[in-house]
Amino acid sequence: MKGNRRFKDLYEHLTINTISSGVVAAIFGCTGPALIIIGGASSGGLTHEQTISWLFAVYFFGGLLGFFLSLKYKQPIAGAYSIAGAVLVAGALSHFSLPEAIGAYLVANLLVFILGATGLIDKVMNWLPVPIVMGMIVGVMMRFAIEMITSVEVSPLLAGAAIIVYLFSSRYVKKVPPVLSALVVSVLLAIVINEFHISNVQSSFVLPQLEMPTFSVNAIISLSIPLAILIICTENAQTTGILMAKGFKPPSSEMAVFGSILGFFASFFGAHAINTAGPMTAICASDESGEKEGRYAASALNGLLFASFGVFAALVVPFVIAMPGVIVSTIAGLAMIGVLLSSLKIAFSDSKFQMGAFFAFIIGMSGVNFFNIGAPLWAIVGSILVSLLIERHDFEKKIKTENNLKPGV
Repeated sequence: MKGNRRFKDLYEHLTINTISSGVVAAIFGCTGPALIIIGGASSGGLTHEQTISWLFAVYFFGGLLGFFLSLKYKQPIAGAYSIAGAVLVAGALSHFSLPEAIGAYLVANLLVFILGATGLIDKVMNWLPVPIVMGMIVGVMMRFAIEMITSVEVSPLLAGAAIIVYLFSSRYVKKVPPVLSALVVSVLLAIVINEFHISNVQSSFVLPQLEMPTFSVNAIISLSIPLAILIICTENAQTTGILMAKGFKPPSSEMAVFGSILGFFASFFGAHAINTAGPMTAICASDESGEKEGRYAASALNGLLFASFGVFAALVVPFVIAMPGVIVSTIAGLAMIGVLLSSLKIAFSDSKFQMGAFFAFIIGMSGVNFFNIGAPLWAIVGSILVSLLIERHDFEKKIKTENNLKPGV
């Protein structure tokens, strides 16, 4: 009965706003990121069948994660996989066999599960100052807004039309989400001017391949630990910060636990990671998705579309390759505007942790990568060190306030 009620509530919240946000998020996640995996698989020497199996695993199980978390917690939590992790794996596949890589994936999921199940992730997220987390979110997400503008230089007609339609729709068409209007117009325009180029890539249904792991110490050191750090400190941390910025209370530990469980099974089909997705969560959690309590329907729909993309990956990949990149980057940037504005306000409206928030912003925006670990983690680490050095009194006030709020203190 409880499950039936959940599905009934979901159906009631499937409005034009939530549907459009879910579709936009799915288009974003099924285009550029999919091409990264295709390119990584090619450079890593994987066969066509292994590539399709990898795509199936990350999209099918990533979609299930988003659908499950959205329904369980009624929050717009999108599930996917680590793009940075895919880049890391692509380079490692030239040194390790696929079975060795899969063994490393299993160990990475075990590490994430332990950290989530013990509650350590929640403790860390509660300790981190909110302005610093928001500064990191703005820095990391700002590239989407910048790429939206630079897309106008690449294709003034497609990108410019999308932005103009978005602005006019925001002002004059209240019943239709402006991102949806921009997407429809830009896609139709691309078709008219013949910017869609369907490739002759092999297009036939391919069954996912089950691969048995082998365990290599070198592979575990090179892949397992970096992947676990990416999942927790980059992917899930982004999602947590975005949800906080939109007024939700994200289940950080549960996101890690359920993601690692699904990731464990997905590993046998070649999936390097299953985790929550910051950019797609940002789209689904945006104000364009409608009323706050119904936004989870957008991520639930996105999860279903993701899972479907995984099942039919071999058939739809040629259409993904045909999508003009400027449309994807422009629509993604437009969809991020609300989250960026909210995060900026939270990061810099308070008088505390301002230096830390600033450094989190510029480090996140820099895109630096050390030891195969991306900018989001270094933004948190670097800004914490800056705040501990310059804003120690803010940490002392934070700890004192939290102690006063504890029962019996």
